[in-house]
Amino acid sequence: MAGDTAAAPAAHQHAPLQAPGAHAALALLFVAPLLVSMPTNANIVLTAALCVYVGCRRSDKPEPPQESMTKKDAMKFPLVGSLVLFSLFLAFKYLPKEIVNAILSAYFVFLGMLAIVACAAPQLGALAGSWWSEHEIELRVPSIPVLLKEGLEFSFTPMEGLAALPASAFCLWYYRRKHWFANNVLGLAFSLQGIEHLSLGAVQNGVILLCGLFFYDIFWVFGTPVMVSVAKNFEAPIKLLFPRGGLDDLVDGKRQFSMLGLGDIVIPGIFVAIVLRYDVAHGSRYFRSAFAGYVGGLAATIVVMNVFKAAQPALLYIVPGVLLATFAHAAARKEVSKLFHWQEKVCVCLLRPPTDSSSPPPATAVPTAAARKEVSKLFHWQEKVCVCQLRPPTDSSSPPPRHCSARKEVSKLFHWQEKEHHEAKEAAKEAAGSKDGAADKKES
Repeated sequence: MAGDTAAAPAAHQHAPLQAPGAHAALALLFVAPLLVSMPTNANIVLTAALCVYVGCRRSDKPEPPQESMTKKDAMKFPLVGSLVLFSLFLAFKYLPKEIVNAILSAYFVFLGMLAIVACAAPQLGALAGSWWSEHEIELRVPSIPVLLKEGLEFSFTPMEGLAALPASAFCLWYYRRKHWFANNVLGLAFSLQGIEHLSLGAVQNGVILLCGLFFYDIFWVFGTPVMVSVAKNFEAPIKLLFPRGGLDDLVDGKRQFSMLGLGDIVIPGIFVAIVLRYDVAHGSRYFRSAFAGYVGGLAATIVVMNVFKAAQPALLYIVPGVLLATFAHAAARKEVSKLFHWQEKVCVCLLRPPTDSSSPPPATAVPTAAARKEVSKLFHWQEKVCVCQLRPPTDSSSPPPRHCSARKEVSKLFHWQEKEHHEAKEAAKEAAGSKDGAADKKES
């Protein structure tokens, strides 16, 4: 939502920083309002657009995230979001606002410290030696009755531990002062980490999610005062604040701000990010269309907001902009179905089979399923079955044929069990021995 308000796993090896120029531009844009007066509307569009662009570039990695959203998750998300939003509305209405904000701010401050360290890790890792960014320090918290029954284990690199000190001091400053600049830094860290690490899993999941939140945003902004009320009362870094007017323009001693919710950055951003990863896998250019659709939708939100002098649900304009721009481009290339049904993990598995296989498939890129009329085959493919077929047990004295499909023995291979194979082999040997013994006895 955009509107106006008064001031209020894996190893610790970090990939090289993507798009360093965009990172630098985003940092300068964040600092600039502290020094000079900037046009508010232009500042909103440029900041949000750079957040999405940088987050998308950071998400382009050799391997997709381990956890991704399913179609069921995408369908449930607007319902869960509505429940959380309405719960916050009731909390602010019936509980002391100061207590609610103190509890929620403490929680977000802790998460903000982790997000700042994670955002800075690639830059710091490039400057420091390998020991600082790759060596792991492991700590264990013992079990605590009732609170922590199984204990807790976590690890971090020396660089992350060192970066956590100034990050903690910065978050403590935000908690005590609630300065708008500190709020924006934490909001930026949340946005970049969300776009970088949240995976939709499939393009169609993103379409479902965006369409659901399209109606969610309309209902809670136009149909009720809930979202606007929560946004104005919630003093946590869940929105970006943009100063209005000059540095000395005050109303009742307070500086005035326009705001943009983080959801209007992260939710469309994760869709634009999966489109970018689709482009990387297929050599296409849909990312440009999706990103242009986001910028156009956000600009339309600002125009309508200023014309009607009222808060607007940004997703009302961003969702049509992103989806129409992306799939219009795909329709022009006759690839709507191919793009819509693309699944991230399946594509990665096919393009990068297990490297330890004794008989891997060809290293060349796999032709598209649509062009080979193998959409159903690709859709039902299971990685474990494929790996088993590529790597039969090496200790078997009589492994199944390698070219089972050519010999029409797919069913035989699929149902083959090693233990039963050896038992049948031993039984055959015993039967052969009994037969030979009977033949010898007959001859004698």
